[in-house]
Amino acid sequence: MKTKKERAEYINKKLAKLYPKTPIPLDHTSDYTLLIAVLLSAQCTDKRVNLITPHLFKKADTPKKMIKLKVDEIREIIKPCGLSPRKSKAISELSHILIDKYDGKVPESFAELEELPGVGHKTASVVMAQAFGHPAFPVDTHIHRLAKRWGLSSGKNVVTTEKDLKKLFPEDDWNKLHLRIIFYGREHCTARGCNGLVCEICTTCYPNRKKPVPKK
Repeated sequence: MKTKKERAEYINKKLAKLYPKTPIPLDHTSDYTLLIAVLLSAQCTDKRVNLITPHLFKKADTPKKMIKLKVDEIREIIKPCGLSPRKSKAISELSHILIDKYDGKVPESFAELEELPGVGHKTASVVMAQAFGHPAFPVDTHIHRLAKRWGLSSGKNVVTTEKDLKKLFPEDDWNKLHLRIIFYGREHCTARGCNGLVCEICTTCYPNRKKPVPKK
């Protein structure tokens, strides 16, 4: 497949067949619990987050309940997720802001979400896509790695990768596709299991590739 467009069309169709259903990997019961779960997933696996959040949400699954907890209490619960001092402070602060500024609700805009403590563009994108259904293309480590490996982006940084992928794929597919790429990256085109010469998508897109694709 010589062009990015050809590779993108093949990848989109292939992943849709492999993953017709796209369940959200992070367990949650509301916009707020999804926001907290995504925040906790930074530099942590979804599997571990899903083990920790039931303990946190049993104590506080709304902003009003969360602000009643001390930061140290939150930190103790979420410690296994890593970066607990920063994350616990952010959870407490954003919960206060949601109550004071948004009547306890999670705002439905990129700008307002990204103003919240601990919420960057990727976290905001996940919430906008998965909680509110707005087109977004959150780029995690799997997507960043595979976009470069599949020749869809230069792989310089996640900002460039997001822009490149948005140009290649139909907007209506973004919300499901970003999850499908993550699922495939975990199951087939893994960081160690495929180096650009092993999985079906790599070998189909680049049948003549001889050298492995270095990962950053």
